[in-house]
Amino acid sequence: MKVILKQDVKGLGKKETLIEASDGYARNYLIPRGLAVEATASNVNVMNTKKEAEKQKNERELAKAKELAGKIKETTVVIKTKAGENGKLFGSITSKDISDKLKNDFGLDIDKKKINLVDAIKSLGVTEAEIKLYPGVSSKLTVKIQQE
Repeated sequence: MKVILKQDVKGLGKKETLIEASDGYARNYLIPRGLAVEATASNVNVMNTKKEAEKQKNERELAKAKELAGKIKETTVVIKTKAGENGKLFGSITSKDISDKLKNDFGLDIDKKKINLVDAIKSLGVTEAEIKLYPGVSSKLTVKIQQE
């Protein structure tokens, strides 16, 4: 019997996949527990429509991420802070500081978790930070630290 899984089932398959299960297993276990529905023409059509909508959504998100990556690559964030005589900062600049500055100055709302710094910035100068926007899409951001 062909059924469409409504949830991931260990040993059978992932959600929204069409599988072949024995008649007894499908009628007595999968369908009564809400793990699957019978693969009628309308149910298969609904499954295909959902997959198509998900594919289009992912394509839109990927296009947005690539556009945002282009904007970020051209952007230089300038942060002014207090520093000692030899260029050491009083404190440090973290990904949260960079995220806040991007939001305030450029209107780019980027989560601090997506900004990848090797270590917190503790001295004056220019540093590059990698921003991971989407799986497979990342961009380099130039961060310039100046003394107040």
